[in-house]
Amino acid sequence: MVLKVFFPSCCSSAESGILIGRWISEQNSAVILAVVHFPFIPAQVKQYLSEVQRATKVDVSVLGSWSNSKEKKEESLSEFLEDLGTIFSHEPWIQISKEGNSKFWSCSTLQKYSNNPKEEEIILVYYDQRKVMLSHLHAPLDTATSTQNKADDASKLAAIFDTVAKSRMLFMTDRYDDGPIKLTHWQSDGVEASIIVELLKQASVPACMLLTFLLSLISGICRSRVLKFWPLSFLWSKLSTCEQLGHRLQHLQVISSNKKAQNQTQLMRKANIFVSLLFDVALGILLMSWLYRKNRIGHLADTLIPVADHVAEELQDLLQWLMGAPAGLKMNRALDQVLGRFFLYHIHLWISYIHLMSPFIEMILWYVGLSACLGLTVALCILSDIIALLTFHIYCFYVYGARLYCLKIYGLSSLWRLFRGKKWNVLRQRVDSCSYDLDQLFIGTLLFTILLFLLPTTALYYLVFTLLRLLVVIVQGLIHLLVDLIDSLPLYSVILRLCRSYRLAAGVKFRVLERQDGKPLRLLMQINSLSYGNVVQTYRLPTYSCYPKDSWTSLCKKLFLGELIYPWKHKGEKQD
Repeated sequence: MVLKVFFPSCCSSAESGILIGRWISEQNSAVILAVVHFPFIPAQVKQYLSEVQRATKVDVSVLGSWSNSKEKKEESLSEFLEDLGTIFSHEPWIQISKEGNSKFWSCSTLQKYSNNPKEEEIILVYYDQRKVMLSHLHAPLDTATSTQNKADDASKLAAIFDTVAKSRMLFMTDRYDDGPIKLTHWQSDGVEASIIVELLKQASVPACMLLTFLLSLISGICRSRVLKFWPLSFLWSKLSTCEQLGHRLQHLQVISSNKKAQNQTQLMRKANIFVSLLFDVALGILLMSWLYRKNRIGHLADTLIPVADHVAEELQDLLQWLMGAPAGLKMNRALDQVLGRFFLYHIHLWISYIHLMSPFIEMILWYVGLSACLGLTVALCILSDIIALLTFHIYCFYVYGARLYCLKIYGLSSLWRLFRGKKWNVLRQRVDSCSYDLDQLFIGTLLFTILLFLLPTTALYYLVFTLLRLLVVIVQGLIHLLVDLIDSLPLYSVILRLCRSYRLAAGVKFRVLERQDGKPLRLLMQINSLSYGNVVQTYRLPTYSCYPKDSWTSLCKKLFLGELIYPWKHKGEKQD
């Protein structure tokens, strides 16, 4: 049977003493955590280990002895190290010795209480204790396709990583402490700390209390009955700016919560949200500083009116083209003129509305630019809402054309069932047989002929305005894709993967250091980091997901039947 001993590389130069760690009997492995130096009192060591066990819930015990002598090992020291096995009574008792400047170590086991001691092959595995303690081992993402062996290997590695991570209390003592026990581990030369981090921790307490109070006040206002009346509730549910502000408000509540993170996943989520907010606000401030330099808002307001007039002129030319003989098609003259004049009147109303608002556009843009301090995502959502308001006439054209086209399509389908002696059963939601008299068939034939010959004119207007509407929806969709990218990108995890890749571990690899007959095999355990794609997939932040989840087949069906296509669809909201 193979005995695996995981030895911290920071203890390779430690003075002689005893090895403390955890014995994992299921894996026949020993995880060495620290070395206790001579001189010591065994009773004090046992008391210290019992305190560590109660605090960390890790079964820490004395596993063996460690000998590090630059000269040839003395017989008295060897006998003394073997006698320690009777005091601490661990089975098997591991003896590791490093003699002189030799690169090969000797490692053996003693089984004093076993009737049939077996000679075991020993593998000595070196690991970086600091990296293993700070890293978080991730389960394989392709668990459905992974084999049982890979799952078992992952569970074995998780036991080793958890042992080192939960023994944080053991690493809080260094050689400068006045206690009776002297340890060697990765922090034995001094506990790592940062004055800036400690000051930030102290300052974050009152800041979080103030932020929690303000957020509770804002949440109370948002939940008040005033915002539940029809105009305000309708605007809150339809404007993407309100949705984004509500989403960011939830993020602030998560960050300012005094509830401690229960696991590494919740801690990473809080850190990702915090860095995402900082990044969003920084981009918004940069945009705001760019807008208010060199009077760019005034130039933007001066450009907006000519652009709106140009769009209106192009729409008028398009309608004049449709009212003639578009592409040589013969249209119904009367219906063509009625629809063309109807849409031309709407364009006239829209131009009057724009010119009426022109004196206030610069002031509106000036105040809208200030909202960029809330974040770039809020500014982008406001831009999307402004585009929706400026293209409201195109939306009206699309709705008129879609409703008229849908009415004719459903009318033709109903009259087509009449010709075949069928009808739609509303109660049972199916097509049933039905007998019609002569008058019903005559009126049905007449209506079917009228709708069929009027369909090309209606379909042409519907096609043109649907393409214009889809163009606006695509622009808004690109804006919201950028908003979702900023909201969901786990920046903290990506930065952590870039700067300290060992913190996000996907597994380990072993490199052979030395191998010699009669000596234990020496391996070096190195951490394999998660790929950037897996980091984004694992720690991606959820968004408010206000996009329709229609497939391409469903979308084409809706376009063919004349059903309305909305740029957003909120959760739980039924679409027409």
